[in-house]
Amino acid sequence: MGIISVEHTGQLYWLGRYSERVYTTLKLFADRFDSMLDLDSDEYEEFCVRQEIPNIYTSKEDFASRYCFDEADPNSIYSNLIRAYDNAIVLREKIGSMALSYIQLAVYAMNKAKESPAPLLELQHVRDNIVAFWGIVDDSVDDEHVRSLIKFGKRVERIDLYARMRMNQHELKREVARLNFRIERTGLSYSRKKLAHINYLVEDAPLSYKELVEEIESLQEC
Repeated sequence: MGIISVEHTGQLYWLGRYSERVYTTLKLFADRFDSMLDLDSDEYEEFCVRQEIPNIYTSKEDFASRYCFDEADPNSIYSNLIRAYDNAIVLREKIGSMALSYIQLAVYAMNKAKESPAPLLELQHVRDNIVAFWGIVDDSVDDEHVRSLIKFGKRVERIDLYARMRMNQHELKREVARLNFRIERTGLSYSRKKLAHINYLVEDAPLSYKELVEEIESLQEC
């Protein structure tokens, strides 16, 4: 196992978080695309509230376009994908050229989707490339510490997003179990008290989604 600098530790963690953020928010967007564009639907407004992002959008159609593709919107899926790409670029020696290439392909697919009259298919290609990136990291990165830092960020982000969107409690229990397995392999310091509380929260009924978001966000600072 090689020595990983503090800077690279944070970049690997955030590469995991940003890649997961793109993957899951695209899934949420695709699943809700039709209902968001219904004449009487205000679902996109609720989406913004749950994600704690400012509702800067003027209509459902404006949201569908800008939330996906607006480079100037720091909360857009596009912006988060570029953050993942920026981290992958500086981590090329840690993750390898092939892993980086799948993040590059995801950016390419996102740009194609932006120009497409039917963007959902190209957006699926973005997700497919993110999955391929994770697969290559698993298959080709020999350093378990590198893999674990990416996966730890991925799990933190997924739990955060699932809790914000009030996902099924069973799914959250599953993701927390994966987090428990991964966190010990990162070598990071974290609050064992908070981790224990996170495990308690996903077993409790009714689940306090707000409290879970607060605890997962403060479990580890990178």
